[in-house]
Amino acid sequence: MNATAIAAEQLPVVVIGAGPVGLAAAAHLTDRGLEPLVLEAGAEAGAAVRAWSHVRLFSTWGEVTDPAAEKLLAPTGWVKPDATTYPTGGDWAELYLQPLADLLGGKVRLGARVTGVSRAGRDRIVDADRESQPFVVHVAHADGREERILARAVIDASGTWSTPSPAGASGLPALGEKAAADRVSYRVPDLNDPSARARYAGKRTAVIGSGASAFTALAALADLAKSGDGTGTHATWILRRGLSGSTFGGGTADQLPARGALGLAAKAAVDEGHADAVTGFRTDGIERDSEGRLVLVAEDGRRLDPVDEVIVLTGFRPDLSFLDELRLGLDERLQAPVELAPLIDPNQHSCGTVYPHGVNELSHPEKGVYLVGMKSYGRAPTFLALTGYEQVRSIVAALAGDQEAAERVELVLPETGVCGGAGLFDQPAADAPSDGGGCCAPAPALIQLGTTTPAPSCGG
Repeated sequence: MNATAIAAEQLPVVVIGAGPVGLAAAAHLTDRGLEPLVLEAGAEAGAAVRAWSHVRLFSTWGEVTDPAAEKLLAPTGWVKPDATTYPTGGDWAELYLQPLADLLGGKVRLGARVTGVSRAGRDRIVDADRESQPFVVHVAHADGREERILARAVIDASGTWSTPSPAGASGLPALGEKAAADRVSYRVPDLNDPSARARYAGKRTAVIGSGASAFTALAALADLAKSGDGTGTHATWILRRGLSGSTFGGGTADQLPARGALGLAAKAAVDEGHADAVTGFRTDGIERDSEGRLVLVAEDGRRLDPVDEVIVLTGFRPDLSFLDELRLGLDERLQAPVELAPLIDPNQHSCGTVYPHGVNELSHPEKGVYLVGMKSYGRAPTFLALTGYEQVRSIVAALAGDQEAAERVELVLPETGVCGGAGLFDQPAADAPSDGGGCCAPAPALIQLGTTTPAPSCGG
């Protein structure tokens, strides 16, 4: 069928990913009378969330369900869990995402991986008649079939879970990282799983990273060390910058108490001697010693004592490969939409809150395509589900022609209670409090923790 012969109004809005934000987008589209088609690469709705089903969210049930989704679910007899309690990833998937996907029925296709998005008959070079053409979405199905789907708009909520960042401080894998793949993990371990527990119990593990995932891993390993079968378990916490008053998050000042508690648990792991913190260590290589254990080597030549395992929790990055034929406006650092990037850039954004945003900040030169959810943040951290729900509410309102609703802010985000300063490296000038800063904690004071073993060539 000739793509130009099909009116845009007859085509679905394709949503990539059946996670929390993708399913919320489908709920908003349905509520607005627009036809969604959700394409999920995994075998189940919320496949990425299920992969960390053992991890407890630091947001309550009241902060992780979308109003339009609740409205859609209500007539089915669905009962929202206690809004004050904290779900695990598994709870979130089973008690909310799965019922929502079931309700959407055939509007959600599983085992459908998007391999490319373009304009019908137009690669990214061609200007002529471009905006009048529908989008064409190429899909590879789990059974080997290939399909092309025409769409009036595309909302990419595929997230970043499938592309974790490497251990190497340069953004590339450290030398030897791939060769050590049998001892390197990029996920928070589920220490209730017998095989994972056996892998880390009584072992020395390096944890690379400084965010909530690293806090969770450190706290879990400390709990293992204190258990009967965990004697000898010890963590070495690798940070690329120094420790400061803001390293462990907002603590009791965080407006999300469970998020603050994560940082306090990580601090307790260090204070109680279950973890050593090594600061200013930018990993350049991972080597094996004569006994097969792993030795981390820094850019400055420092070498750490051997460890049995390495857990790399340095963030995620977006997979943009299947969007290569679209004209996206992305920040050169974060790979986030250019209007959104200044709000979330850890090089610039110092306070622990992000201004709510919607269609205006998420639009691209290619009209009708939107990156939402974790994907919209590119390489930036600290994304909240509430942010994604507000994003898709605004975008769907715009697609429905309700520009007033699209531009209306309907969300106030909680603060962390800390300033992140420059975010990436220690820069005292950037860490200094600003004249107008009311959202932030006092300027950080460096804390000296941890020891390292210098390379022989460094003069000891």
